[in-house]
Amino acid sequence: MKLIDLNRQGGIGANSLLLMIGDLNILVDCGLNPKTPGLGALPDLSLLRDIELDLIIVTHCHLDHIGGLPVVMRQHPKTPVLLTQSSRMLIEKMLHNSANVMQKQKEEDNIPGYPLFTHKEIEGLARRFVGLPFKKVKKIRGKRGEIELMFHPSGHVAGATAVEIHHGPRKIFLTGDVLFEHLRTLKGAHFPIGHFDTLIIETTRGMTERAYGKERVHEIARLMDSINDTIAKGGSFLLPVFALGRMQELLAVFHDARRFGRLIDCPMYAGGLGIGLSELFDEMSRKTKDVQFDRRILHDLKLRKLPKKIIPGQEPHQKGLYIVSSGMLVERTPSYALASGLLGHTRNTIGFVGYCDPDTPGGRLLATKPGANFLFEALDVKAKVRARVERFELSGHAERGELLEFAVQTKARSIVLTHGDPDARDWFKSQLAEQLPKARVIDPVPLRLYEV
Repeated sequence: MKLIDLNRQGGIGANSLLLMIGDLNILVDCGLNPKTPGLGALPDLSLLRDIELDLIIVTHCHLDHIGGLPVVMRQHPKTPVLLTQSSRMLIEKMLHNSANVMQKQKEEDNIPGYPLFTHKEIEGLARRFVGLPFKKVKKIRGKRGEIELMFHPSGHVAGATAVEIHHGPRKIFLTGDVLFEHLRTLKGAHFPIGHFDTLIIETTRGMTERAYGKERVHEIARLMDSINDTIAKGGSFLLPVFALGRMQELLAVFHDARRFGRLIDCPMYAGGLGIGLSELFDEMSRKTKDVQFDRRILHDLKLRKLPKKIIPGQEPHQKGLYIVSSGMLVERTPSYALASGLLGHTRNTIGFVGYCDPDTPGGRLLATKPGANFLFEALDVKAKVRARVERFELSGHAERGELLEFAVQTKARSIVLTHGDPDARDWFKSQLAEQLPKARVIDPVPLRLYEV
């Protein structure tokens, strides 16, 4: 097998991996880098120019994995796209929303090349998306040989999958993004145990070790206490969340907490893509059983729409709990605008519940000391950090020790590291060198060809 990491900047961003297995060329994911506007956000697709793609696999529907998909599908008009049944239900809505965002960015910032694709194009591509149930063998034939592949639930988010590939006697396993722990709305990863010749593994939390007492159940309790305290003091609590997965999970958790008297009675605001996806989660719950979510949660929580006009730098008049995207406080999103008005007041709290890239506004805010100034550059607003800024360990990615344990038991001859910052990959390299000294560990340089 040969492979090339097409994510031109490496790390976590425009995730895309080209696998060449026998005479078959398979592309796994084609994402956008959320930190890079314009054509530079795409993977380097020039390396596919003279290649006939036999298959595209989508591991899940976060935009860092699918945001460039219509572009590569345009360039390879006959290539089918294989994804799980739940991802098949989600992908069009995610891509249509991305087209809306890019069109708005084009109008506001005149970004060259945007939008990368149109609504009409997405509609035309839909027939090429093929949903495959978990645990079902699918044969893919090339001109001379064939592979067998199977999807395994990887937790992380609705529809997320790991990929098992057999090519003759050779066994390959690609984890995708993983969460082993069960959530309120989603069961954790369920991987096959035993030997694989090649393992391709995510490394997101390689530099993060969960401290004792920071287990998910304790972090949820701490989140409830923080919300209750903030609201009781007359403030507002802002939860920047990913619209896909994290919003639905927290809404279900808050619904349970309200039922058992653990969450204060207060106005709750949410809106945008996350609410539309919640309706789809209800449908998935009934049709695929991959998630556990009931749309009646939205009614029971008496969710209110976001204020029609959020004025940058001004605290909203409506006090309450705000559950809005984006999770990393990316510019020109509702969470970014709300934060600019809430940050300067001690009664408020901004709580992060997922991964924040250090270079995003959310990452920079978490690194800013209380009392220092923070610049919301896209809004031309400067605010002193007076609100509480907290991080709650509710990541959608597996603990590094869990992933390491899985990797070691595979006794893989070759292990390829993906989806992680350099320090995170270095931790896995050192641990694997110690525990699997005979394995070849590859941290692929972007755009370089590797024979595995």
